[in-house]
Amino acid sequence: MIGDWHRFTGNTIGAYLGLVPTEYSSGSSRAQGAITKTGNAHACRLLVESAWHHKKDYRPGAVMHARWAAAPTDAVLRGQAGNRRLHRRWQQFTLRKKRSTVAAVAVARELAGWCWSLALMDS
Repeated sequence: MIGDWHRFTGNTIGAYLGLVPTEYSSGSSRAQGAITKTGNAHACRLLVESAWHHKKDYRPGAVMHARWAAAPTDAVLRGQAGNRRLHRRWQQFTLRKKRSTVAAVAVARELAGWCWSLALMDS
């Protein structure tokens, strides 16, 4: 679906997936609008749907603990840190009284960057 992850930098994966706002700029004025409609709509939808799962506090169950037992330690630690970070972003947006749909897209954009960093972790 994505292809070669090396062609992206940390901040271009969100633009590729259409998770960045449109921009209207002229001279010194700059206004941002809704997210762009470019990119892979299926991947964008999956990331936004995944972002909604980070709204609640992350409490893994027995299935996740069993998966973590089989996974490399550095991957487990990286995953747990990422889940805490994304949940913390939700909390920050809630404190700033942002709409939950706006927060979901912002967390999805951050999740895309996190997936990019995981894809390049072993290479």
